[in-house]
Amino acid sequence: MRWIWIDKFIAFDSGVRAVAIKNITLAEEHLHDRFPGFPVMPASLMIEGMAQTAGILVGEARDFKEKVILAKIRRVTIDGLARPGQQLWYEARMESITDEGAVISGTIQIDGQPLGQVDLMFSHADNNMSDLNLPDENFVFTEEFKSLLLTYCAERSTSASGD
Repeated sequence: MRWIWIDKFIAFDSGVRAVAIKNITLAEEHLHDRFPGFPVMPASLMIEGMAQTAGILVGEARDFKEKVILAKIRRVTIDGLARPGQQLWYEARMESITDEGAVISGTIQIDGQPLGQVDLMFSHADNNMSDLNLPDENFVFTEEFKSLLLTYCAERSTSASGD
């Protein structure tokens, strides 16, 4: 099973910027593991949420033809806690993209306030790891991940045609 740590895209500018949200609820079991009686979203899962947001931005820039994998976490600062009832905003900005990979700068907000910075590097595995004999199918961008972006595009299209 693959975990998805974003709920919805709220902005997507191809090859430039993506903004996704994650609603934190008490129904999420992982919130209760670290501090019993004081549920918080683990920082590692916030980093993964940013990586998923940014990874889709990188993948979409090349029409999902590349196998995009997280290569390096360049920098992380998280200055606070994320608790049930709050909403995380992940904003990923493309700094550069080449045949080899991409560099992303990311910010995390919680309920409209700055919470952290996550800067990432991605590799286009097809181009960098051809000696690994990777599978032909794109194991990174499953239909679940693509559906997040398709839902955003469909909502945007519906609202534009309704104006």
